[in-house]
Amino acid sequence: MRPVVLCFSGLDPSGGAGLQADIEAVGQAGAHAAIACTAITVQNSQQVFSFEACAASLVKNQATAVLDDLPVSVIKSGMLGTTDNIAMLTQLFAEQVIAAETPFVLDPVLVANSGGSLGDEQTLVAAFKALIPYATLITPNTHELRALSGEQDLHISAQKLCAQGTHAVLVKTSHDFDSGDIEQYLYIKGEMVHQSILPRLEGEFHGSGCSLASFIAGRLAMGDLLVDAVKAADSWITQTLRAADTPHPDNARAQLIPNRFI
Repeated sequence: MRPVVLCFSGLDPSGGAGLQADIEAVGQAGAHAAIACTAITVQNSQQVFSFEACAASLVKNQATAVLDDLPVSVIKSGMLGTTDNIAMLTQLFAEQVIAAETPFVLDPVLVANSGGSLGDEQTLVAAFKALIPYATLITPNTHELRALSGEQDLHISAQKLCAQGTHAVLVKTSHDFDSGDIEQYLYIKGEMVHQSILPRLEGEFHGSGCSLASFIAGRLAMGDLLVDAVKAADSWITQTLRAADTPHPDNARAQLIPNRFI
């Protein structure tokens, strides 16, 4: 069968982010997405109104059911929502329920793209410290990168996360500037090994970060080297944003949803 990516993520009713983005992006990369649902959110493309996290035992049971049944090639996590869920995933790695050599793409979601809290940031950041060493790649936005590292400079932040044990960090500047091109930097073991310039498109997009991380996970499952997976994801995400679905004409505030079927 197609290689399997096990994704830990929350349900987004709008279909723009979360587990729907994971399923579509991993599928477009050529792999199969299995899902351990971490939370049910109440949100649309504009805002998160509330969420209810799944109990860590329930998330763990979902994951182990998949791990016992399917040949999981890559793990990807997005919204985990609670410190209990972060600790549970850390434990799966520590106890080798998830094999130590399994690539792991960590998208350390603290705040939704559409705005709104997904949990107490300070406690989530503290819990992520134990999970970071198991990550093959971390794909934070600039806010998350600074929160996790305690540094303001993006390059120093990436190097600090590498020093904390992660293999690689993808730095994305899309949240830092309102105009100009988007720059991305891939750090592996503290060294910048790849830089890309992506065009900044008009509009606000809902689910672009989820989609990018999940596509990278899918390409890793397909056998790509990390640098090649990031390059492929850069090209693919640009196409999905260019073809993004426009909001209803009566809802000018709605964010665009990436068209992942291109």
